[in-house]
Amino acid sequence: MQKITPFLWFNGQAEEAANLYTSLFKNSKIGNVARYGAAGPGPKGSVISVTFQIEGQEFIALNGGPQFTFSPAVSFLVSCETQEEVDRLWEKLSEGGRKDRCGWLQDKFGLSWQIVPSVLGKMLHDNDPEKSKKVMSAMLQMDKLDIQGLERAYRAQA
Repeated sequence: MQKITPFLWFNGQAEEAANLYTSLFKNSKIGNVARYGAAGPGPKGSVISVTFQIEGQEFIALNGGPQFTFSPAVSFLVSCETQEEVDRLWEKLSEGGRKDRCGWLQDKFGLSWQIVPSVLGKMLHDNDPEKSKKVMSAMLQMDKLDIQGLERAYRAQA
């Protein structure tokens, strides 16, 4: 059992969100779906909560109501190995949501994600501050991050 589990509050879309997220990532699955019985505060059979895994990470999605919403103050960073993975996740997660700068997006539920090529960290933390500066400058011009564009900036001569 993992020590810390992200607990996500939805307004009636917990099951839909869990199904979307598990459909987009390998090694993902739905766990327990808890439903209201006849005596519950919600309609009988409606979803209270869903447990699910994405890449082995446990999550809980709760249908808690409209009192709370997501904000970009908390986001999920997804490290991608290929441009194809960046492109696929960028498009699917932003569907019905919003595309932002520097690899950030909000999905249709308002949850913020950062879709980031795994090579970006290496480039930004290079021992040569000029290389890092060029990569940062290139990244700040992008919405969806482009590995080739970042690599061009990284290799650019002074």
